[in-house]
Amino acid sequence: MRRFFSGRLLAVLLSVFLLIGFAPVANADIGGLTPCAENARFQQRAAAATTAQAKARFERYSQALCGADGLPHLIVDGRFSHAGDFTIPGIAFLYIAGCIGWAGRTYLQAVRSRKDATMHEIQIDVPLALKSTIAAATWPLAAFGELTSGKLTEADSKVTVSPR
Repeated sequence: MRRFFSGRLLAVLLSVFLLIGFAPVANADIGGLTPCAENARFQQRAAAATTAQAKARFERYSQALCGADGLPHLIVDGRFSHAGDFTIPGIAFLYIAGCIGWAGRTYLQAVRSRKDATMHEIQIDVPLALKSTIAAATWPLAAFGELTSGKLTEADSKVTVSPR
């Protein structure tokens, strides 16, 4: 028991030292990437652009980081300077996918008690589906509410498990 607490104490102290900053910050090169505005291969590609839309796109990408191939690269690291590159679209994807899943779940729960439930899975009840889709906009709050109330999960005794 005493060894258990000393191990935990060591872990806590190490965490505190790392948070306070006793460990030196490691700054790594970003994989040999250079600003696209300074990249020769990118400038060749930009010069070959013929349409106004392509020229505008190269102008926007000139602020990004390019590799030796002259193509912009996505930077995903712990810094917030590139949050718009990956984090924001990633969160938007998860939100939209959750909306779709929650709307389908709500619709299936609504038609489950009907006598012709199977038919409503084949032929969609459009007014009910629209109502479920609109209600799914608040799915993170609804999911959290159901999780805390116990309605989101099923008891282990009701879940069928393979005998293997």
